[in-house]
Amino acid sequence: MESNRTVDSPATVGLRGRCPRCGEGHLFKGYLSFRPSCEVCGLDYRFIDSADGPAFFVMSIVGIVVVALAMWVEFAYEPPMWVHAALWAPLSIILSLILVRPLKGMMAALQYSNKAAEGRFR
Repeated sequence: MESNRTVDSPATVGLRGRCPRCGEGHLFKGYLSFRPSCEVCGLDYRFIDSADGPAFFVMSIVGIVVVALAMWVEFAYEPPMWVHAALWAPLSIILSLILVRPLKGMMAALQYSNKAAEGRFR
């Protein structure tokens, strides 16, 4: 992992799915799989291990939004349960799919900028 970082904000670069070092190359080769390396600066992406971080943040954000909206709809309109199922299941799925890729990119960029590595005993 090299330290010559030339981009300003790792969060912005990660949310855009760009290389954490140069900010130009693509980070992903598919929807969620990382490329082997940056096609612009050659940064090797094998150091990236976002693990369950993006999933945790997606579940937290989507859970807060959906539960808040469901409670508001319940208290304001008192709809039958099938309306809740019809509204909140698709919204949860759609929000999760929208958020997981940018958050995974942001976690990778933050990992690069903070020089995160596997823990070791000295």
